[in-house]
Amino acid sequence: MNPVVVVHGGGADNVSEDRKERVRRGIVRAATVGYSILQEGASAVDAVEGAVTVLEDDPEFNAGCGSVLNVNGEVEMDASIMDGKDLSAGAVSAVRCVANPIKLARLVMEKTPHCFLTNQGAEKFAAAMGIPEIPGEKLVTERNKKHLEKEKREKGAQKSDCKKNLGTVGAVALDRKGNVAYATSTGGIINKMVGRVGDTPCIGSGGYADNDIGAISTTGHGESILKVNLARLTLFHIEQGKTLEEAADLSLGYMKSRLKGLGGLILVSKTGDWVVKWTSASMPWAAAKDGKLHSGIDLDETTVTDLP
Repeated sequence: MNPVVVVHGGGADNVSEDRKERVRRGIVRAATVGYSILQEGASAVDAVEGAVTVLEDDPEFNAGCGSVLNVNGEVEMDASIMDGKDLSAGAVSAVRCVANPIKLARLVMEKTPHCFLTNQGAEKFAAAMGIPEIPGEKLVTERNKKHLEKEKREKGAQKSDCKKNLGTVGAVALDRKGNVAYATSTGGIINKMVGRVGDTPCIGSGGYADNDIGAISTTGHGESILKVNLARLTLFHIEQGKTLEEAADLSLGYMKSRLKGLGGLILVSKTGDWVVKWTSASMPWAAAKDGKLHSGIDLDETTVTDLP
């Protein structure tokens, strides 16, 4: 099987011109890292974790050190990961003071009998696993402080805008053995209530992976994604015989028409076909397969280059 990795940097109302090049570099770097992991013969789970870690470490993206701030000006993060081989999954929500929530989610998957740990329990587990605790303020960027101030001025506390709050990062992969996996990570929505959890850590909403179908990672308005189980809904359409494009259009279209919810998704099938789709204004993405790197940010914009 020829390995494939696809990554996204979250749906967005728009990506400002001064950020586009930084965002493009970050998303390409994540896909390149994920693909090199696959090329070395490692698993799809290794690849999606590696790709998402790159994005969590990049302050341009709403995950890890670029996470948006809650109503108290703090970072609370969600993440999940799933192995399509045996449907094992791990998720964490409302975690603080951890640099890479996706690594913690994988440890939940592999080192506990559970699928999902939250808040203080997740943090105690992180400490038990030897994950270093970092000061919460190290995850707070000046850009996100300004975003929070602006949001509070414009909207008032605890209101969210379906069109603006779309940022998440994610990856899907198919490895040489035919196994698929997904990983998704986020800081959530700006000015959210303390303890708010969105779609990202919820298996079937923020992502899903099944070797019999494929793997998907979603992004967008979390409450809308949760209500339609966007990830599993898309895979259901594939099970019903739809193409990847048709399945993506159907599920995103349903969420938009039923709830006015905007979002996006990346999808890889069990045979290595892939697709990226979104209903927001833009969504940074990159896909690596057969030595070629495809990438874009806005609709009808795709760049293809050779991988090193």
